[in-house]
Order: sequence, then structure tokens, then C-alpha cells
Amino acid sequence: MPHSISVSPEDDLQAVFDSAQENTVIRFSPGVYRQKAVIRVPGLTLVGAGAGETKLIYDDYARKRDALGAQYNTFRTYTLAVCADRVTIRNLAVINDALHPELKGQEVALSVCGTDFHTTGCILSSTQDTLFAGPLPSDLIGRYEGFLIDELRRSGRMIQHFTDCRIEGTIDFIFGCGNAVFERCELRSLRDTRNTGYVAAPAHSDGQVEGFVFRDCRFTCETGVAPGSVYLARPWRDYGLARFENCSYGPHIAPAGFDKWNDTRRDLTARFYEVPAVPGRVTWANRE
Repeated sequence: MPHSISVSPEDDLQAVFDSAQENTVIRFSPGVYRQKAVIRVPGLTLVGAGAGETKLIYDDYARKRDALGAQYNTFRTYTLAVCADRVTIRNLAVINDALHPELKGQEVALSVCGTDFHTTGCILSSTQDTLFAGPLPSDLIGRYEGFLIDELRRSGRMIQHFTDCRIEGTIDFIFGCGNAVFERCELRSLRDTRNTGYVAAPAHSDGQVEGFVFRDCRFTCETGVAPGSVYLARPWRDYGLARFENCSYGPHIAPAGFDKWNDTRRDLTARFYEVPAVPGRVTWANRE
């Protein structure tokens, strides 16, 4: 039987995660855990009392300054970072509540830099860059040496599964290079003062053939999001790969579906697909 421990909001989550044995089940009592933490032990299972009852919350943001005066940058803003393999999270919320990304920059709630990751029945909530599905693009792994913790600079094939979750944000709120499958999830776009939004920002290399898969998902929005103002995806790097299978879309989704990312030529390499195909999408989507 796996080892099991219980935690409450008064406990130090980082100390709990660091001291846990491999394959431990950590059961969370209801409450708000205003803490920032990293999981480095493989095989942990985190179980909450329900996504509305158990909330892990922090408020770091990209333009915040650290003790040395350096900006945090996107990848240090996580509330929870999963930097181990075979981690499972069920029935809790991971939230970054910094807000105002137009002033503060990116605000990550959950970073996953590991493989065989599973999450079910969770809420992941922030604004810009809510969920990082690692690994990093190869150029950033080198660039951030000595800046990011080594665990966030891991490379390799990382497989991740998100089932029956609600993931919400404004711009690029699911991004990275992971082979991530989203099944029966709600992807909820929130209001943003910039009056535009993007759900996914994949950065897969040309050698990756899996990418992001959205299967039987619902794309919804908060009241006040303008019709046609949100794109399903834009490629963060050349060859970004995303597939949308049997999904339903609210009126906030732009008829064109996809954006090429500003003044780049990534429309020449991006790999975006919908099944069934939706009429009126950009001509470079659904291209074999």
C-alpha cells in the first residue's frame, strides 16, 4: 500500500514535499494554502477535498523584482511546479491571483516539467500563461542556465494528461513543448483589457509528432469577453503543434481560429488541426 499523509493549510508544503517518500499519497484538508512550492520527489499523488474546497494560491508575476533586483521572468512565477515524473494531482485548485498581467506580465499557476503526469478534476486559474506544459524550448534551456532551477530546465519527451479540468486565463494560457492531452476539459477565457486572447501557445520542435491534443473539450468564456476576440492557438515557436478533436466553441472564438503570432512567418510551419474541420478557418490550418 502507498504511504499516505494528511496536510492542512498550516503545514509547510515545501517541507512536506521534500520529505515525502516516493509514491506517497498526500491528502489535503479543505482550505486555502497560500504557499509556493516545487515537487521534486517522483510518484507523489496530491488529493484535495474538491477544486472548490482546496486551493493552492500564490501571486508572483514576471515583472516582480527578486532580492537581487532581477525580474522574476515567466518561469519563476509558478504557484506549484511539478519537477518530477509520475506525479498525479486530483480535486484541487492551483491559482495565481496576481492579476493585471497588462501591468505585471506573465503569471503562471502550474508548471509541469516531468513525464507521466496526470491531473483530474482540478481548476488551474490565472491570467497570462496559466499552465506551462514543459519542457522548455531548447533555446531557453541554454539561455536560463543559472537563472532557473535545474529541474525546470530538463529536456526530453514529457507526456501529460489533463482530464475533466477547468483551465482558465487570458493570453497563451496553455503553453510549452509537452505532449499534453486535454480530455473533457473546460478552457475558459477571461476578460483582458487588451481585448484579445489566445488559448494555446505551443512551441514543439519539428521532430515532435504529438503536441497538444484537445479532445471533447469545451471552449467557454467569462461574461464580457467580446465575440470573435479569442484564438484557439498561436505558435510560440516554429512547428508548434495542436490538435482539436470534437470540441465545442463559444462565440468568443475568432472565426479564423488561429493566429500566426504577430509579424512572424510561423504560419508556414505551424501544425494546427481540427477534427471535424471548421469552415472559415485560416488557410494554413489543417494542412498535411
